[in-house]
Amino acid sequence: MNIAMFSDSYYPYVSGVVRSIELFRYELQQLGHNVYIFAPAYRRQKEEEGVFRFPSITAPTNKDFSLALPFAPGAGKILRDLKIDLVHCQSPFLLGNVGARTARRHGLPLVFTHHTLYHLYVHYVPLFPGLARRLVLGYVRKYCNKCNLVITPTNVVAEQLRKLGISAPIKAIPTGLKLDEFANPDTAWLRREYGIGPEEKLLLCVARFGKEKNLDMILEAFRMINQTCPASRLFLVGIGPYEEELRAMTAKMGLDSRVTIIGRRLPRQTLTNYYAGADLFIYAATTETQGIIVSEAQAVGLPVVAVGANGIAEMVNEGFDGFLTPPSAAALAEKSLMVLQNDDLRDRLSNQARESAKQISATATAARMAEAYQALLK
Repeated sequence: MNIAMFSDSYYPYVSGVVRSIELFRYELQQLGHNVYIFAPAYRRQKEEEGVFRFPSITAPTNKDFSLALPFAPGAGKILRDLKIDLVHCQSPFLLGNVGARTARRHGLPLVFTHHTLYHLYVHYVPLFPGLARRLVLGYVRKYCNKCNLVITPTNVVAEQLRKLGISAPIKAIPTGLKLDEFANPDTAWLRREYGIGPEEKLLLCVARFGKEKNLDMILEAFRMINQTCPASRLFLVGIGPYEEELRAMTAKMGLDSRVTIIGRRLPRQTLTNYYAGADLFIYAATTETQGIIVSEAQAVGLPVVAVGANGIAEMVNEGFDGFLTPPSAAALAEKSLMVLQNDDLRDRLSNQARESAKQISATATAARMAEAYQALLK
């Protein structure tokens, strides 16, 4: 098959959506399919074979993100030349609209992955958030119902979409893991790199630095943890517009010496070493449709304590590989301390976390995606 993926986000921008596209593309190509990406242009980006860029402007609320200009007079010819069989959009907005129009114009099946609970991100709209929420819900519902198939990363989100009035066929296919990336991490690297002794407990949170990730709750939870367990440290890894506020909040709490903020994109192996060197992964976002970073943490045997909302509730097995909490700093701190202060419990959760991660290999989830495509083409 020849597949065209239209996305409003792609490298060099970093996000869970981008990681999902990258993984599915690689695995689908390993299965013998051709996957072409249509995405916004970025300054100083490297050219990549099979990636077509649209002229773009910098987003006013995020200088790291580009907004594609949704005009594509030549897209139809490109799709004909590439002999595209199917269009898969990764966003319902700018390039998602271009992809949908192009698919309809050329009589191609249209697939859409609902990566994001868009109505939970209206805090990026400075005025009338209530109205914005209703408009976004109506728009996304209409977009989905024009698709031949809607993909969700988890069954929890699939059920939510049905309740929102989406009547198009829905199939839950999670973003998988390249398990070989996590096979041989350097478990001593993190302590060696930062000169940390074995007596200290290390907490890790990997997330885009955006307000919706509830990183203020993470900091407050860690403040409580550190009061009870002074030999503890927190690593926050990510990039995004909320970084300056995070640093200011950390200083205000007097946690500068206990919290390390890594505000840059890391090579995959380095990120894996952060996971492997920590004692606990802590997460507070409530807007995730899956939360691939939770599965990445589990792949190296890192127990997870997370707020049990939306897709995260399906990725953490309560008491088996981690714990789910209500959305409060106190609840996160309580469960985190329970794991950190009980080595036998932590070891059991660690071993079982690896087993959980094995259930969603990227090879298996890409094969499921290919089957869904082929069913549409038939």
